[in-house]
Amino acid sequence: MAELATIARPYAEALFQASVADLNGAAIWIDELKEIAGNPQLQQFSRSPNARAEQVFELISGVASNALPEMAKNFLRTVIANGRLSALPEIARQFRALKNAQGGSSDAKVYSAFAIDDAALKDLQISLEKRFERTLNVSVEMQPELIGGIRVVVGDEVLDFSVKARLEQMKAALTE
Repeated sequence: MAELATIARPYAEALFQASVADLNGAAIWIDELKEIAGNPQLQQFSRSPNARAEQVFELISGVASNALPEMAKNFLRTVIANGRLSALPEIARQFRALKNAQGGSSDAKVYSAFAIDDAALKDLQISLEKRFERTLNVSVEMQPELIGGIRVVVGDEVLDFSVKARLEQMKAALTE
């Protein structure tokens, strides 16, 4: 949604500039806040006319697995006070993009039908970094519907080596 991206951009840029001394630390807590803020029940509660901003803040900070640093608390209070909690996942995404651009890396999401052990993931990361010619921050998400194989998404590029994709290609070839 373009509107959400437009709303999130100034928050992501301000957070990036304010946390340039500890981008990795900020990335950890903004990702955690993103996960918490993405909860539909929390979103519903935050939109309730009976919910005060301080109540929403206390709920989120209470759910966070680690104690939030002062910068995170201030940032969260600002986002809540301005009614932008629903934009927090997009803010986190844009912040990560800014962080990656500065470090010359990209996020790579690997979708797999089965668990990938650490050694295989390291080998996969090396292969993907050679393919994309940059450092990658690899994360894995399970998708049993792939049947087998993997699907890799780096930015707007997709490499699909899944059994599901091969079956769809065979189906398309047979129906032509």
